[in-house]
Amino acid sequence: MQVQTLTSSLPFLGPDVAADYDTARVVILPIPYEATTTYRRGCENGPAAILDASQQVEYYDDDHDREWWPVGLYTHETIADTRNGHHVSSQEMLTEVQNTVAQLIADGKFVISLGGEHSITTGIVEAYRQAHPREPFTVVQIDAHGDLRNEYEGSIHNHACVMRRIVDMGLPTVQIGIRSICKEEADLIRERQLTVIRAREIALKPDWMQRALAAIQTQKVFLTIDLDGIDPTLIPGVGTPEPGGLNWFSLLTFLEQVFQNHEVIGCDVMELAPITDSVVSEFTAAKLVYKLVGYQAVAQGW
Repeated sequence: MQVQTLTSSLPFLGPDVAADYDTARVVILPIPYEATTTYRRGCENGPAAILDASQQVEYYDDDHDREWWPVGLYTHETIADTRNGHHVSSQEMLTEVQNTVAQLIADGKFVISLGGEHSITTGIVEAYRQAHPREPFTVVQIDAHGDLRNEYEGSIHNHACVMRRIVDMGLPTVQIGIRSICKEEADLIRERQLTVIRAREIALKPDWMQRALAAIQTQKVFLTIDLDGIDPTLIPGVGTPEPGGLNWFSLLTFLEQVFQNHEVIGCDVMELAPITDSVVSEFTAAKLVYKLVGYQAVAQGW
């Protein structure tokens, strides 16, 4: 599969429905950063592919009998952009991401970040941790991989280490759809008694969703969605595909339940690596982002 290079500057859903920053409730933040990919490259092109594909997403959500764009959608300029050979160190990326997201939080925006590799999430979560120092929140991760290694290929900020960095922040986590871990990660899960809902359980145990929701012990939640958590027959355009994973309607049902039962403070959609001559992955990702907007709109009464 070849990597497709895109440099879209189109706003999410298109210019006809884009809001200006002051009136927007939701900010789409593209972060086309890639430095530590370990299998198939191309996730730095993910944000642009999602923005391009979003031009084809219907505004009307037939599940809720509503259009969501009137809540106000603003697409931020790209940050930490490594395309065209531009070098950005992991520390530069994390600082820029944290500072940008912190400003958006201060301005009262609901931020949906688009990656880019999953290591970006460390900077995003740190911005929320600084913004909510006395209000703990749970990081709910949709992913095929544990991402709990302490370091990988010489870096503690490798994409395979992002959830370890979040665990080290002292934040509770709930990991959904996991089906690929190493022994180090398995040992950490046992030692720290981390909550992991494996993909096999999702496939075989009908009560998995109730158990996953019950494991979220805080009112506030941050959602991080690595697209390889979804079955690769639905989204093949990822860097490290794994067989199995969530199907579309199980994913949406779970996410809607999280929004209904908790206060989702922010979310990200990571690791799309578009495939030449296929739009399935990016279109599915764009539709997922629009669903997230809708779930937050319902939860907030917008």
